[in-house]
Amino acid sequence: MPETNHSLATEFILVGFTDNQNLKVLLFVVFSAIYLVTMVGNLGLVALIYTERRLHTPMYIFLGNLSLMDSCCSSVITPKMLENFFSEDRRISLYECMAQFYFLCLAETADCFLLAAMAYDRYVAICSPLQYHTLMSKKLCIQMTIGTFIASNLHSMIHTTFLLRLTFCRSHKIDHFFCDILPLYRLSCTDPFINELMIYIFSMPIQIFTISTVLISYLCIIFTIFRMKSKEGRGRAFSTCASHFLSVSIFYICLLTYIRPFKDEYKGILVSIFYTIVIPLLNPFIYSLRNKEVINVLKKVMRTYNILILHPLLNGSKFLPHRHQIEH
Repeated sequence: MPETNHSLATEFILVGFTDNQNLKVLLFVVFSAIYLVTMVGNLGLVALIYTERRLHTPMYIFLGNLSLMDSCCSSVITPKMLENFFSEDRRISLYECMAQFYFLCLAETADCFLLAAMAYDRYVAICSPLQYHTLMSKKLCIQMTIGTFIASNLHSMIHTTFLLRLTFCRSHKIDHFFCDILPLYRLSCTDPFINELMIYIFSMPIQIFTISTVLISYLCIIFTIFRMKSKEGRGRAFSTCASHFLSVSIFYICLLTYIRPFKDEYKGILVSIFYTIVIPLLNPFIYSLRNKEVINVLKKVMRTYNILILHPLLNGSKFLPHRHQIEH
């Protein structure tokens, strides 16, 4: 009976990074700052795209959803990690663990599809500019976005459901700062062969499809750019794709490194930090700082804010009613 009870785990302990108190304080400050900047950057970009009609184009609709998913990814991981820096009780229930994995899987799967959709959008814009509005209509953009979230939800549900079939009879300590799938496999006393099979059946085709879409799109874009006679045209085309290509490169380099098994747990944790925390931080800056249209819209919003808020505050006396107006 004791062994049976021990096998039916209802909670885990997230070991995290370190037990050094001074280092914990430093990490807490660093990750708190990263989380704050990530949320402000991504949600700010979402709000900017939503409110500004000039940005209601397929590329920016995909970008807004990408920022939303990056916010989701960061919110799923970081708050619990920050709490555990100063909590003696670093427990997480089985269902909290499953929920954390579900939303992380949802966000990362959606990122794969959205980056592929953005690559296709750039391909159409550069290789078939005259047919852009026909081939990349707003209706198709909405259908692709809805399809992304349906596929991502189904993918997450499949893996989460199969995780619930596992029983955990070994140590309940997860040598990680969140509930990742590989550390959970290591704790399972049920053979995770079926779970691994589901990864090959569902996850691998998604990766192959999205990576192939990105590679084919950019090969066509590169060939088209090199065929251009105008240097200015080539420069505009490169600047149009530079932000997305940089974001895609970082994402897939981290993804391929992430799925590689590590004998050293700390190397796996470092890669996971970059994959789940640093990339959501970088994306809004990559797309904003290198995008003149986003910068122009942001300047317009700031000017409007200055006129509506700051100017009346600085010149309050000019806006106060005259004495005879108050009397009347």
